[in-house]
Amino acid sequence: MTDLAAVKAALKTQAVETPSWAYGNSGTRFKVFAQAGVPRTAQEKLQDAAKVHEFTGVAPTVALHIPWDRVDDYTALAKYAEERGVRLGAVNSNTFQDDDYRLGSICHPDAAVRRKALGHLLECVDIMDATGSRDLKLWFADGTNYPGQDDIRARQDRLAEGLAEVYARLGDGQRMLLEYKFFEPAFYTTDVPDWGTAYAHCLKLGPKAQVVVDTGHHAPGTNIEFIVATLLREERLGGFDFNSRFYADDDLMVGAADPFQLFRIMYEVVRGGGLSARVAFMLDQCHNIEAKIPAIIRSVMNVQEATAKALLVDRSALAAAQAAGDVLDANAVLMDAYNTDVRPLLRQVREEMGRDPDPLAAYRRSGWAEKVVAERVGGRQAGWDA
Repeated sequence: MTDLAAVKAALKTQAVETPSWAYGNSGTRFKVFAQAGVPRTAQEKLQDAAKVHEFTGVAPTVALHIPWDRVDDYTALAKYAEERGVRLGAVNSNTFQDDDYRLGSICHPDAAVRRKALGHLLECVDIMDATGSRDLKLWFADGTNYPGQDDIRARQDRLAEGLAEVYARLGDGQRMLLEYKFFEPAFYTTDVPDWGTAYAHCLKLGPKAQVVVDTGHHAPGTNIEFIVATLLREERLGGFDFNSRFYADDDLMVGAADPFQLFRIMYEVVRGGGLSARVAFMLDQCHNIEAKIPAIIRSVMNVQEATAKALLVDRSALAAAQAAGDVLDANAVLMDAYNTDVRPLLRQVREEMGRDPDPLAAYRRSGWAEKVVAERVGGRQAGWDA
């Protein structure tokens, strides 16, 4: 039998980091869509993030993206966040929005471009020092479009050299989280295309280097929960990016396309002890046509529901069925948990945490959406190019 008190305790301590860029304007490669009330500054993004945490109770940190969130004083930005009830989380680098990076960044054949990219990554570690952030999150758009365009092995050598320099700069308690992506924007080779490549580099670097799994960064049919289980077993799962996809890296609200996959992933997280603080759970989403804050609240709630179902799996009954080789009973144990309506349980958890049992309804009643539309007039809205 499942201990409901333990399930509630785990849900109350869950933390989902929200991304600053999800509060800004986004869209497709054809068009970025603007919305009224969208933040114009890093401070206004933190205001919105604080509202998500206020109504969910489980979104205490906000990831930064540099240079999109560049400010003159990062220590002051961290204080600004804390005054609103949240903290600054992972610092995300950007080595893909500069003309110099057309052929890559730290894998570029030109040493001067590689040095420029490394300078940016080291700047991000400086920002971590100022904000107290634990994690440096690295995703590289580096790759090639055509056979023969560059030396595949040489690019891996350049990658290893660059990562080693950044790793050496990390301070005590700081980590490097290396993200991988199957394809895009490079179409022939991607320099960090899969978890094995990321794991190999992290293994060589040392224990401060961990792998990030993003739901949308895999080939169709990939068993993501297997990857999660393996990296947890190896103590190399540093972070997980929640989103949802139908075709590629769609960055939709988590659970929108395949909530059963999300449940299966979260079961492996629970099974492998991944709910501990050592694994950073983050949203990495772009809300193109839906209202930003409600979409983020919904994503956080979807993560909570999948986690609650995973915690309800009767692991003793599952182990017994597995040991007996009873395929149907083992599958039924998982399906019983997945088919459980956990919404009443989560309402209880929120009430016990002093939160409204319905975060979305509470947000709509708060008047925050109307307030920011009225106040955030003029200036340049934050977005992919800001």
